[in-house]
Amino acid sequence: MSSNKEKNQTNIRENASASSLEDDKWVQKAVSGSQEAYRELMNKYQKPLQYHVLKMVKDQEQVEDLVQEAFMKAFKNLNSYNTDYAFSTWIYRITTNHTIDYLRKKKLQTTSIDEPRKTKDGELSMELPDQSHMADRDIQRKQRKKIITKAIKNLPDKYRQVIEMRHLEELSYQEISEQLDLPLGTVKAHIFRAREMLYKSLKDKREHF
Repeated sequence: MSSNKEKNQTNIRENASASSLEDDKWVQKAVSGSQEAYRELMNKYQKPLQYHVLKMVKDQEQVEDLVQEAFMKAFKNLNSYNTDYAFSTWIYRITTNHTIDYLRKKKLQTTSIDEPRKTKDGELSMELPDQSHMADRDIQRKQRKKIITKAIKNLPDKYRQVIEMRHLEELSYQEISEQLDLPLGTVKAHIFRAREMLYKSLKDKREHF
């Protein structure tokens, strides 16, 4: 049974395209810590992934954010990538799932539990039977905000500034570029690096999230 499995895996690699085999090379280098390998994989898939996500999310800048975040998830879990299959399939699946999670959370956020619901008998307000549960969630939310704020303040100035402008002031990439007099590409690179640093800083505090 195992020999058949090994044979199937061998056939998969034999049928792999040149592009897929090239990806495997960069993945191996990335696992070893090569920053060049990370850049190569991003440069190859960033635009196609943005086009893919744009079919689900119509806000171009939000699309760029989602793709950046998907890359961070992928790079964090690169050791779990099975090279028996195409890297492109793996990164597309991560990006799709991340986008679906974003859309699901956005839908939940825009559906207020306090908003009256219209029925044939008039408006119906939803009640919350467990107020203590909501209080616990409020406490967790405040703790999470405090942890994130502290992590942002600990970033190097050039990264802290762009992440605050993007996520606290909600400025566009172009507005940040103009205000800081920096090339647009530099702004995007700084934001990506800032998120990467924040992710590493916060990953040991996940019990608060």
